[in-house]
Amino acid sequence: MNDRERFLACILGQPLDRAPYWLFWGPWGRAWQRWQSEGMPETFHDFGAVRAAFGADAVPHTLPVNTGPCPRIPPTILEEDEDYFVHIDSWGIKRRDYKHGESMSQFLEFPVKNREDWEFFKSTYLDPHHPDRLAGNWREQGKAWMEAGVPIRLGGYPDAGIFGPYRWLMGDEEGLIALVTMPDLAHEIMDHLATLYLAVFEQVVKEVRVDEIHLWEDMCYRNGPLISPKHWEAFLGPNYRRIKAFADAHGIPVISVDTDGNPDLITPPMMRGGVNFLFPMEVAAGCDVSTWRRKYPELGMLGGIDKRALAKGPEAIEAELARVRPVMVAGRYIPALDHLIPDDVSWDNYCYYAEALRKMVGKT
Repeated sequence: MNDRERFLACILGQPLDRAPYWLFWGPWGRAWQRWQSEGMPETFHDFGAVRAAFGADAVPHTLPVNTGPCPRIPPTILEEDEDYFVHIDSWGIKRRDYKHGESMSQFLEFPVKNREDWEFFKSTYLDPHHPDRLAGNWREQGKAWMEAGVPIRLGGYPDAGIFGPYRWLMGDEEGLIALVTMPDLAHEIMDHLATLYLAVFEQVVKEVRVDEIHLWEDMCYRNGPLISPKHWEAFLGPNYRRIKAFADAHGIPVISVDTDGNPDLITPPMMRGGVNFLFPMEVAAGCDVSTWRRKYPELGMLGGIDKRALAKGPEAIEAELARVRPVMVAGRYIPALDHLIPDDVSWDNYCYYAEALRKMVGKT
């Protein structure tokens, strides 16, 4: 099987030769710096080189079309000192970030606070038919990927989702409050985002075979979803079903969602809305893939290997792989770490993990 065939067979629960070997999540910046100091080959200029050295299978390749603000909002630094800088990001969000390591941004201001802001942002940046959305060489890349037998994806972080980009526009707390205080505006924003994606996707599928539509949402935290199942069904559900209808009409078999945290409460409505592939299945948030396999036998999953085990050494790594192996054997599961690799993981331990995972999936 080629990489595309194996990916689709795995997620769809069909016979396959072995599980995909993805090495999906790479290191945070400080982990990369540590690896450089610990003997990682100098020829490894990025994580793609690491994946290639271990013989990892091709992960879904994302077609580079623009489903976010268009024209692009240029990142702008507003102020900075020795430790922090304040900037405007690609969605027009004003953030404060720490310079000396990985941490969450402090979100200072979001672009949409009311209908007037929304009308301006929509007319300025979210025209579904802006010609720059389909600029670039995505046609050539898509055709090359089809010939190479790699899976092809539309969507993803940070520019395609329903709840994720809604948060970019209104903010977490402000956006959730608006579901109650300004429901018409919340509906309009989410509906327009889905309309934008489908307008772009409609043009792409005329020329490139697409295997997956990916929605970046990050709508959960450790203890559960940020949005209630009732509000998910009311606001996101109709748009997910629109995307599912489009996928069915164009032979796209996989609809995936990326959300950190624990999405258990909203997984049933997501699956009813067409989602059949979910990740990263964070262990620290209580997402045990064995439990999820029993509870949601039709759901494809990626992740579920506790990244914290890598810091402890070979014995802990082997135990963690043994824990998820029965789920891999059962199917519809791609074993992978449950998020980016922190800087307490040594280069030697990562190499041990990569080789142990390769052996577990049976890639020779």
